[in-house]
Amino acid sequence: MNPAEAPHRRKASLGQTARAVFWSFFGVRKRAHYEADSAQLNPVHVIVMGVIGAAIFVAVLILIVRWVVG
Repeated sequence: MNPAEAPHRRKASLGQTARAVFWSFFGVRKRAHYEADSAQLNPVHVIVMGVIGAAIFVAVLILIVRWVVG
């Protein structure tokens, strides 16, 4: 396989992926960071971190509601 035809491996750490997903929840991203993330982040990791982030967000909301109501 020709090196020019080799698939591009996206190398971003778990922390970089988590940070990108965290800021995406707020909708606050600089264009330079977005472009860097789109070149480095693995889409599968972003989806997994998004699901985990959403689950944590929902759990925190449930805990807050139980605390306020209880």
